[in-house]
Amino acid sequence: MSKINIIETNSYEETFELGRKMGQEAKPGCVICLNGDLGCGKTVFTQGFAKGLGIEGGVLSPTFNIVLCHDEGRLPLYHFDVYRIGDIEEMYDLGYEEYIYSDGVCLIEWADMIKEILPEERIDIHMERDLEKGLDYRKIVIEKPDKDLL
Repeated sequence: MSKINIIETNSYEETFELGRKMGQEAKPGCVICLNGDLGCGKTVFTQGFAKGLGIEGGVLSPTFNIVLCHDEGRLPLYHFDVYRIGDIEEMYDLGYEEYIYSDGVCLIEWADMIKEILPEERIDIHMERDLEKGLDYRKIVIEKPDKDLL
């Protein structure tokens, strides 16, 4: 069984703040899967999440690196962007399990592309835009397992 929360944000700052609050609550071993179209706010959310972990440096999407490690916060953040992954085997080649099953926090953009290798106990976040509600509007659906990961 899981819990589903729906949150609506109407600005960059609100999306960033949601990420920051979740980063403050993150526990070791937490896996967060972000999904949504290009430009829906995944990186903004991630930047806020990193700030909530106490990471002061800039956090950019690791599109060409697949994973970037940030270890200057209260927990290490392993930030994945699997958009350009060509084959699931690339994740094994990266040693993804060392990150996913660590005491750090994994945040994975475009996680649906690798869902068959993700742990069952994770937080799934789907972000979507609705231009009829404004350019900055985001509907953010957060699905958490019963186990408290935040």
